[in-house]
Amino acid sequence: MTVMNDKNMLVEMLRDVQQASSLTMHQWDLLLRQARESGLLSRLSYQFQQNHYEHVPEQLMWHFESAITYAERQRQVVEWEVRCISEAMASLDVPIVLLKGAAYVMAVLPSARGRIFSDIDLLVPKQQINAVEKSLFGAGWVTTHLNAYDQRYYRQWMHEIPPMQHHQRRSVLDVHHNILPVTARANPDASLLLSEIKRIDENKNLYVLSPCDMIIHSATHLFFDGEFEHGLRDLLDMHDLITYFAGEVGFWQQLVERAEALTLLRPLYYALMHVQRLYHTEIPANVFIMLGKGKPRALTGLFMNRMFELALRPPHSSCRNIATASADAFLYTRAHFLRMPLHLLIPHLTRKAFRPDD
Repeated sequence: MTVMNDKNMLVEMLRDVQQASSLTMHQWDLLLRQARESGLLSRLSYQFQQNHYEHVPEQLMWHFESAITYAERQRQVVEWEVRCISEAMASLDVPIVLLKGAAYVMAVLPSARGRIFSDIDLLVPKQQINAVEKSLFGAGWVTTHLNAYDQRYYRQWMHEIPPMQHHQRRSVLDVHHNILPVTARANPDASLLLSEIKRIDENKNLYVLSPCDMIIHSATHLFFDGEFEHGLRDLLDMHDLITYFAGEVGFWQQLVERAEALTLLRPLYYALMHVQRLYHTEIPANVFIMLGKGKPRALTGLFMNRMFELALRPPHSSCRNIATASADAFLYTRAHFLRMPLHLLIPHLTRKAFRPDD
């Protein structure tokens, strides 16, 4: 019987749930905790369900069944909220472009299976964002982060307005006009993203990004961000998207060319490296050659990949140590540096450190 490393257990189960036959009860307990902390228990539960819960101890079945029930309830809530958003914006000639989890659900993509999320993300043209905000406000969503500094921070520097929360249902919307802050080193052209959107509902003016742009956005969100709590989930999204779309003619060439046009080759490079490492995603070897401009220098690449390897572990004590904490701190600092120049970043962090509620 193969001895499974506790630190790799969740990823190995996501790759092949048949390996569950070798788990001890202690490992089952760890698996449940790691999956729950990573936001992947519902997804893992679907995979066990597809295998008719083979090898799952009877006393643990309720964990997986309740996780599926929760995911199904979330899916229904998202569908309802998207319908409400569509009605709120019906009078505007604005495409409603869903991002990330809501996009996967409404487009019925494999990434939607057991996908858990806390808000709904939209992308709209920047010149129409005020009209969108006004329409959503009229339908019950109100702006959060009301202090003057945060309002200026979002509206002047960020790629989104402050999050909006419905005053009754408490649903949260993140309304974007781009996928990276205005102040970020990389500067993708949002009009390029909007030029390739795909309609998913003729009656409700609902869209998602193109397949390549969905993957690039997911890669950018993860590898420009400084928080990796849901990193395994985001990489699994990319694995599902790649596996689903890679059979299309010219997919890999188009993916690389699109990332270059959006100035986002580097996060795509890191994403493909680590989705292949963790989930054994099938990526042709020549793709990494095609990504040459996005590849970091040798020593930088070795160091960064080690940092990502440490950070991309389940956020559970069985997988965390001083090394992972150091990687988390480094990547958090790096993310801020990538998103804001120093003359803005230092005053911003200083202000938030000494006046966190201001």
